[in-house]
Amino acid sequence: MAFESEIETELLGLQTELAERSYRPGEYREFTVYERKPRLISAAPYRDRVVHHALCNVIEPIFESAFIYDSYACREAKGTHRAVDRFSQFARRTKYVLKTDIRKYFPSIDHAILIEKIGRKIKCPDTLWLVGLIVEGSNPQEQVADYFPGDTPFTPFVRRKGIPIGNLTSQFFANVYLDDLDHFVKERLQCRHYIRYVDDLAVFDNDKERLWEIKERIEEFLLKERLRLHPKKTYVAPVWTGIDHLGYRIYPTHRRLRKDNSLRFKARLKSLARLYGEGKIDWLEINPRVQSWIGHAKHADTWGLRRAIFNDIPFSRGALSRENKGDMILRRAGL
Repeated sequence: MAFESEIETELLGLQTELAERSYRPGEYREFTVYERKPRLISAAPYRDRVVHHALCNVIEPIFESAFIYDSYACREAKGTHRAVDRFSQFARRTKYVLKTDIRKYFPSIDHAILIEKIGRKIKCPDTLWLVGLIVEGSNPQEQVADYFPGDTPFTPFVRRKGIPIGNLTSQFFANVYLDDLDHFVKERLQCRHYIRYVDDLAVFDNDKERLWEIKERIEEFLLKERLRLHPKKTYVAPVWTGIDHLGYRIYPTHRRLRKDNSLRFKARLKSLARLYGEGKIDWLEINPRVQSWIGHAKHADTWGLRRAIFNDIPFSRGALSRENKGDMILRRAGL
């Protein structure tokens, strides 16, 4: 609000700082979210986020045309649910899937390698200066002391690495960093059925042994990127067993919502129902949260689950019967 109340002055000030290269990012506000595992979120000051958006508006289209079709994170007309739909398509066409992700991906992104990758396409010195300023201005992330071929005992501690989760630029940089891997898997390894969402990778094939070979080739490729696969999240499995992916358990014939997702929502809904009954919040505050979860749940076979949850947790401030309370929340939730 403070920035936008003086928006012309603020934007002109930013423009001058960028033109003179006197712009310096501010300090991040850090907090941790707990969804399945703790994640450090870093929120940049508002004026810095304006710069991040301006930078991405200019350079993202340059890279977008070279990204593979089946990279789904933080891209226009892509996203979680389209990635899940594509996963289902591939699961119906093949027998096995190699599922893996990068160990501590965002804290492991090497600054020098990232800037070099961006410099292959961007030649403008001023733009590269700003990219470097944002990358090198990243706040300290979780320490990852992995060693790679050619390292000295001190290398993991002197190379700058780690970009903050929470920046628009970080989401874009994460796609750029793994774009070489995408092309390696698609073009060199000839994998027709491959999906990436941030650092979550899935390769499908009818030959289980070939998938293990692909896993070895990916590991070898990632060494020069100073990345490693997560050993506990790397496996090859028959698709008919159901595969956890982006919040769903996906089978060739249907999908289910992850159990922990429905349990978290149910606990949240109980808390909202209590606050509603005490008159501390109204339905206009509750409805967007409910509709957001319904929108996610609808992409799986959850009709019975949704009715059960909403019927079990009625919202009421009056002395309605339990049946009428259940009908009220079901109607309000659009069920």
